[in-house]
Amino acid sequence: MAYERIMGLQISDDVEYQKYRQHMIPILHSYGGDFGFDFRVSEVLKSKDDSAINRVFTIEFPDKVAMEKFFNDSKYLAVKNKYFLSSVQSVTTISMHEKTL
Repeated sequence: MAYERIMGLQISDDVEYQKYRQHMIPILHSYGGDFGFDFRVSEVLKSKDDSAINRVFTIEFPDKVAMEKFFNDSKYLAVKNKYFLSSVQSVTTISMHEKTL
């Protein structure tokens, strides 16, 4: 069954974050994953924690196993270390769930 994560990020460097996306998307696609929705947000009205959020998106996979393999892939981790860690101030997992097609 398809698996989806809804994520909130506080991006501090848009240029570097765009490089992260550019380099990770081919890896994401190799696991059957893709982005469903992607929003820049200017105001968070309610949150369960104190993390700031200026970007909200969904990332989808064919199943949970594919998601776990993607996030543990050595090529993905190299891209994350090079671009993501320096461009994102905080990460908030809003939801992870099975998704009906």
